[in-house]
Amino acid sequence: MTSPATSSDVPAALAEIRDEFLELPEPERLQLLLEFSQELPAIPDELADHPELLERVAECQSPVFIIVEVDADGVVAMHATAPAEAPTTRGFASILVQGLTGLSADEVLAVPDDYPQSIGLTRAVSPLRIAGMTGMLGRAKRQVRAKSAAAG
Repeated sequence: MTSPATSSDVPAALAEIRDEFLELPEPERLQLLLEFSQELPAIPDELADHPELLERVAECQSPVFIIVEVDADGVVAMHATAPAEAPTTRGFASILVQGLTGLSADEVLAVPDDYPQSIGLTRAVSPLRIAGMTGMLGRAKRQVRAKSAAAG
């Protein structure tokens, strides 16, 4: 049985995260997601002082905001905020922040849109939550496209 997002399509960091989830029995995957929620890096002070620069992820029920930066070398840094009282959503944001930061713009754009469905949580969390993570990924990719075009 192959997952929708095959290993060759997924950058190493995201493949490693996916494999970490898939190696666990289903009931333990939520615990790993909670661990990720506690690892969401704080956004840099210059962004914290300007929340208007962050984009609201409308697909998430919780107030999640993201911003993606692309430096002069085309390296991506994703930042996200999600409330502590929304650990599932915060965990998904953390997975994307950790998995996309440091990639090239082309690598981010090549991440399969169905990556959120490939990490083994579709039966453990609601479809609405999976849709939220899919929305975060889509918005991150759109920001990468826009910022890469503006730089090029």
